[in-house]
Amino acid sequence: MNRTLYTLLFHLGLPLLALRLYLRARKAPAYGQRIAERFAWQMPPMRPGGIWVHAVSVGESIAAAPMVRALLKAYPHLPITLTCMTPTGSERIRALFADEPRVQHCYLPYDLPWAAGRFLDHVQPKLGVIMETELWPNHIHQCAKRGIPVALANARLSERSARGYGRFAGLTRPMLAEMSLIAVQTETEAQRFRDLGARPECVQVTGSIKFDLNIAADLRPRAQALRAAWGAEQRALWIAASTHEGEDALILQAHRQLLQVHADALLILVPRHPERFDAVHSLCAGQFATIRRSASQPVTAQTQVLLGDTMGELLFLYALADVAFVGGSLVATGGHNPLEPAALAMPVIMGPHVFNFLEISAMLRAAGALQQVDDAEGLAEAVRRLIELPQDAQRMGAAGRAVMLANQGALQRLLEGLARLMR
Repeated sequence: MNRTLYTLLFHLGLPLLALRLYLRARKAPAYGQRIAERFAWQMPPMRPGGIWVHAVSVGESIAAAPMVRALLKAYPHLPITLTCMTPTGSERIRALFADEPRVQHCYLPYDLPWAAGRFLDHVQPKLGVIMETELWPNHIHQCAKRGIPVALANARLSERSARGYGRFAGLTRPMLAEMSLIAVQTETEAQRFRDLGARPECVQVTGSIKFDLNIAADLRPRAQALRAAWGAEQRALWIAASTHEGEDALILQAHRQLLQVHADALLILVPRHPERFDAVHSLCAGQFATIRRSASQPVTAQTQVLLGDTMGELLFLYALADVAFVGGSLVATGGHNPLEPAALAMPVIMGPHVFNFLEISAMLRAAGALQQVDDAEGLAEAVRRLIELPQDAQRMGAAGRAVMLANQGALQRLLEGLARLMR
């Protein structure tokens, strides 16, 4: 497949795309809004000539935040245009940069040449920065036509994804050859990009900027104060974060087993997607005394589950707990970022499906900071052990924090690479 055929197929698939938006909007109404932005038919007012950063959704937006703040500091005269593809990502971007007038935001239009061209002509960036693996052939080609350098930041490419790209070499090789910088997390991934057609001189191993996560100084004191206000300082408190459909039931099963031994145990359950908040609440409330974080109700001695149904509070909710399970890993989603609880010196538990964070999870596991479990029974046993052996929990937390500190510096290396493209 080449780019011409890809573009033709994309146009033919537009009715299916419209149907998908309609179906998603039935569960999450925000998907039915701002449709014109997705085709660059109607764009919000933009100050042109800055740096464009694309972060597909919530996780990438959070990962991009330190880089965006560093770019704002390094280029105080330039605006940053931050794009995403999902309503939750949009909401997170607006929350992260509500007080920064130089950060402007819209959805990235679909990867159609005329939509990509109209977006670029409206924004007129000096540099494009795409987070992780969100590669769009027409957007990248339209940048190349306009002489706009494009960097892939914090890039990761699993063996499985590389095989997928390799099956479409006629599309992938020219696209990667048009990129000016591919800043990858590991040498293994760097070689995969080279094998797929990236220019060797443009591929640079910088490490993962997710290790450069900064924890606000007041985060833990605020969490400790709230836990004290709940009277929960001595309770067994664990969190299951970024969970997916099919996973919540397993977590609640593990919590039920834990309650048989620790009757005062409290679970903070945080679904990954806001459109699932109501359904997960119903699932929890049917089995346990449950309250919603958004309801601002105090946790009492009778509360068994706190549903984390707010946006932008995940690190704070982690800080409330003693043990962290990172979701998307008991189901075959690939797992979410285990470095967030590790940065808080928490013991981390994940399921068997961690292919989205294969290298990072392996590093944490090798250091003794992460335990993998296979099912609800294994999860319950792991949480129970860490509650009953706090010295083991502390040792795991310290090991995770040490891994974080030892691998920092990727952000500075990335910024140096981007600065070379801005000259």
